[in-house]
Amino acid sequence: MAFGPSAGTVTLTPWLLRQAYAQGLFPMTDDGGVIRFYRSTCRALFPMTGAHVSRSLRKSMRQPGLAVVFDQDFEATVRACIRPDWEGNWISDDLIRLYLMIFREGWAHSVEVRWDGLLVGGLFGVAIGTCFCAESMFHRETDMSKVALVHAVNHCRELGFTMFDAQVMNPHLARMGAVEVSEAEYSVRLGEALAGSTPWS
Repeated sequence: MAFGPSAGTVTLTPWLLRQAYAQGLFPMTDDGGVIRFYRSTCRALFPMTGAHVSRSLRKSMRQPGLAVVFDQDFEATVRACIRPDWEGNWISDDLIRLYLMIFREGWAHSVEVRWDGLLVGGLFGVAIGTCFCAESMFHRETDMSKVALVHAVNHCRELGFTMFDAQVMNPHLARMGAVEVSEAEYSVRLGEALAGSTPWS
């Protein structure tokens, strides 16, 4: 469901965004350019043991010249997640500015897949406590968003995260091993995660 405040009436700050995430909400920009907060009745979580890696994906991960890095070009990663047209796109310039602010504060992060130095896939998200909320991902070459996701979950496990939140389930996430939990279970697990911390949060 939609939830205020909107960017048109209240200045959205990193502090307000953090409070929203701590309540299980996530932001999206609507067709009118207004940022609203939403929650899902079911949440998609990845087990911290790791995402599912198929045989074909394992082959893609072994491509010569492929490298996965973190936080080297956060803004480019966020902008690469913007859809070519507005339909289905929720990332606005206002949100980009906000995410850049919290990246500088140290609790927004990017996972970048580079092939011979070129950015070919990645994802970004925010860390609160021991919960990492993945916001969006992209690929410019086959399987490269999946490569980013696999490395993101593994890296978060190594950093001490207890939750990897992918927000809303879809067939792609299900094939990668995500599981759905109820809003009530998510709230309990999020509350426990907020009591901890990691180097990314």
